Amino acid sequence: MPPLAPDTPPDTALRQIVAECHADLLKHRIAVLAGRRATGIHQTRVALRRMRAALSLFRGAVHGPGEGRMLRALAAEAKWLASECGPARDLHVFVTETVQEVPPEVKRIASRLARLHYDRARTALSGARYNSFDGQLTAFVQAAPAASPTEASNRLDDFGRILLGKRHAKVLRRGQHLGSLDDEELHELRIAIKKLRYAATFLRPVFASEEAKAYIDATTRLQGALGAMNDRAVAAQMLDDIAVAARPTENVEPLLRQLAKQAASGDKRRRAKVQQAWKQFKEVQRFWQA
Repeated sequence: MPPLAPDTPPDTALRQIVAECHADLLKHRIAVLAGRRATGIHQTRVALRRMRAALSLFRGAVHGPGEGRMLRALAAEAKWLASECGPARDLHVFVTETVQEVPPEVKRIASRLARLHYDRARTALSGARYNSFDGQLTAFVQAAPAASPTEASNRLDDFGRILLGKRHAKVLRRGQHLGSLDDEELHELRIAIKKLRYAATFLRPVFASEEAKAYIDATTRLQGALGAMNDRAVAAQMLDDIAVAARPTENVEPLLRQLAKQAASGDKRRRAKVQQAWKQFKEVQRFWQA
């Protein structure tokens, strides 16, 4: 496919981005169906999240109620598929990154859970619902874009400046009074910065700007710092799942309490990293304005 250019119609750009995400999904889906490697699950979720972000961010690029409904339906299916892959990925992150030195007793329970989670993901990625989604994606990508109502809205650079400006402003609003935000508000900020990062990455080829890399790096650092905060909340859910999955003969409650304390530690350090990343983000040049 030719690279995106300033005069690429936004509708055409969306179909090209979705096609690339679809190709990534097909590639990593094979790895998930063939085994239980965490990399396949992770990359499958990334492809689905990028696809869903593109369908949401570029919704204004399509014309006609039918096209809009198609985008919403595709985004909903991408969200469902990602959610079916989520438990396997979350459990892997918990036992390999969030906590250290997981006791063997807990590892055994986590391994049983992981097998169930991977089976759930494989079922979702191979059933009739997935096949329908796959066909709809192909039809959308191959369909001819509808005519743009105005010449101005038919250029990707014009569309991109408006999109990036709105998304950047939304992140700034979400991040006001950062030090006093609760977990839910931090989660909303993380979602907003993730969508902005995807938008900036999609649109980077359109703007011949040296500042683009620095901007995307700043969004990546902020999303990562916020993600570390979110891992704490995910850890609580993983510990609950392990407790429920434990057999009557497996008395792991004391071990889970220790892991809960470990997962909750370092909150002050994580918040400091968020503050530092936030400061860097606010200072970085908005490359689409250069």
